[in-house]
Amino acid sequence: MTLSNKHDVESEEILGVLREITRTPEMTQRELSNRLGISLGKINFLMKALIHKGLVKAHNFKNSSNKNAYLYYLTPHGIEEKARITYLFLIRTMKEYERLEEQIRQLRKEVAEVVTLSGSETSGSQKL
Repeated sequence: MTLSNKHDVESEEILGVLREITRTPEMTQRELSNRLGISLGKINFLMKALIHKGLVKAHNFKNSSNKNAYLYYLTPHGIEEKARITYLFLIRTMKEYERLEEQIRQLRKEVAEVVTLSGSETSGSQKL
């Protein structure tokens, strides 16, 4: 995995964490881990980093089962960072979509050329 791809994956994970915190601030790290499919250790690492960077704040509260729990919320800086990461993710995803569209056009062209040269469609093929 290249450094750029690793950064993209981490940004995507951070965006997922920020989105889930926005939706459900009282969620535990274990619940967050399950929802995002990220290990609990990585969630703990990301949460500590987000709190350290000032993007997320955590407040203790007692939940219904009388255990200490945390309420996570985005700081104003966290809201800005979430918007920035969302924008970058959207741009990257749109570029990937355009690249895939071009690849599909090229593959359709190649298939059409093969069909034209062979004079018939291969058995079991679908309309592309």
